[in-house]
Amino acid sequence: MQEMSNVIEIEDMITVGTLAERLMIPVSSLIGELMKNGVMATVNERIDFDTAQIIVEELKLDVSLARQATTEAAGPVRHKIVASDKAVSRPPVVAVMGHVDHGKTSLLDAIRSSNVAAREAGGITQHISAYQVKHNNRLITFLDTPGHEAFAAIREHGALLTDIVIIVVAADDGVKPQTIEAIRFARKAGVKIIVAANKMDKEGADVNRLKQELSEQDLLVEEWGGDTFVAEVSAKTGKGIPELLDMILLVTDVEELKADIDVPARGLIIEAHVEQGRGPMAYALVEAGTLKPGTFVVAGSSYAKIRNLENTEGVPVKIATPSMPVSITGFKTLPEFGDEFVAVANERAARHMAEAAAVEKQAAGGHSSVGSSELIRMINRNNEVQELNVIIKADVQGSLTSVIDSLKALDTEEVAVRVVSSGVGAIGENDLHLAHSSNAIVLGFNVSLATSSRQQAARDKVRVQLYKVIYELIDDVKNELSTLLKPEIVETELGRLVIRGIFNTTKTAVICGGEVTKGKLTVPALARVMRDKESLGEVEITGLKRGPAEAKEVFEGEMCGLSFSTKHRIDLQEGDHIELFTRQAIERSL
Repeated sequence: MQEMSNVIEIEDMITVGTLAERLMIPVSSLIGELMKNGVMATVNERIDFDTAQIIVEELKLDVSLARQATTEAAGPVRHKIVASDKAVSRPPVVAVMGHVDHGKTSLLDAIRSSNVAAREAGGITQHISAYQVKHNNRLITFLDTPGHEAFAAIREHGALLTDIVIIVVAADDGVKPQTIEAIRFARKAGVKIIVAANKMDKEGADVNRLKQELSEQDLLVEEWGGDTFVAEVSAKTGKGIPELLDMILLVTDVEELKADIDVPARGLIIEAHVEQGRGPMAYALVEAGTLKPGTFVVAGSSYAKIRNLENTEGVPVKIATPSMPVSITGFKTLPEFGDEFVAVANERAARHMAEAAAVEKQAAGGHSSVGSSELIRMINRNNEVQELNVIIKADVQGSLTSVIDSLKALDTEEVAVRVVSSGVGAIGENDLHLAHSSNAIVLGFNVSLATSSRQQAARDKVRVQLYKVIYELIDDVKNELSTLLKPEIVETELGRLVIRGIFNTTKTAVICGGEVTKGKLTVPALARVMRDKESLGEVEITGLKRGPAEAKEVFEGEMCGLSFSTKHRIDLQEGDHIELFTRQAIERSL
């Protein structure tokens, strides 16, 4: 194999063929090395930077890899739509973000005079929810993003969709990890940040401390010379909410938010799910143009002739204009969370664009990209990595992605979650058949299990676990993985005896006598027979005698007789040591 001594820059993701070309080795050699480690990869499949490093080390090439400089961090990319000089004013799109339990949804409840939080399982938002409200005869679009750590990807998409981010912080609790994360997402999206200091009605609310904590995150409030407005609000009493809405409209006027309406409609898919009787449904946010029933739209590798348009209250609408969230029915297949959609002239164009997107996705690796964590697990499979097989069904695409990502994050070098299958929609007969054949647990998140399916699961002894709250699902899977961990073996030293005499020896038993030189001897116990520092074997102590009498314990400095059993003959000598100990298996957890 050709020797090299240089540094090669590669992208974060690179195809097997391109990497082989950069390394100047036959592609068959690279594919062969992947196969040796249990990875079936073709020339067009992509591997990430860390995987490439692992393979280069396995090949023992005299070459080092370096990441090629990129201008942007990896993550969701929003293609900014530039308005023309004919654009008209549009409502602002406002994402409400922040730490779990700081009152994001409760604040929206107060704005909408609804009670969404009471209907959310566990009291936390678990999807992106969109609403439009009217204030001073002007519309404002709100996006409520989940607060639990498992939904980071959804929150990032929420920030990328918006013009303004309201970061809700409980005034009695202050800045927390997901608060900091929300600030980072908003900055990455390059949008205006408004802080809502919530729960000002509670004892212990300290807005000055909150402002200080915000400044530590380089978020300086207006009165301290910065540009961040802090609204003191209470979702419970309604205090400060009109002022918060006024500030949103003021920012809207300053930013001069506009969009074209006489162009083909386009925007983003913010949720997608399958609804019984209606088929694939998508929640979309229109960013430009005017959307109407009967229009053909393409979203990623899926397309639709819009059958129905409904607003967020479920009321049918004839048109959807910029900044308006709507539900769309009529998709042939389920679009993916985060897909951009665009209106096209006819079904032929829609089908052609969807097919081209599917081919491009496949060529780019699609879901077959090999990640370093997966490769390491495959390499370690010879070390008997224990896998928990699961089938995951969720109500919407965003939640499905979050559940899978959260479960894969539980993987260690010893145990791992193997997702046998996943999808959006109710748990069906095929899921149960697959679970039975693959010995998998079926995990359902916000989905149902029909009576007939429940009976099938009981008949085939398939475990089906349904959840409404994501952290309960994650905790249960973590507990399941913990049962696969090998127990920790703990040995406790008891005492030591030096042999002064050997009385009887057979192939499987020995009777001897000696002096206890350390600790105490007890029966029953395990022991090692030692000669100098060499172990002659492990034995089981079966009897102790102090003089002619049987004894349960013998202490340091005393003489005793001792008998033990062994599986293999040990040629014992005077002066050998017998070290007694106990061995205990302790269960471990992740």
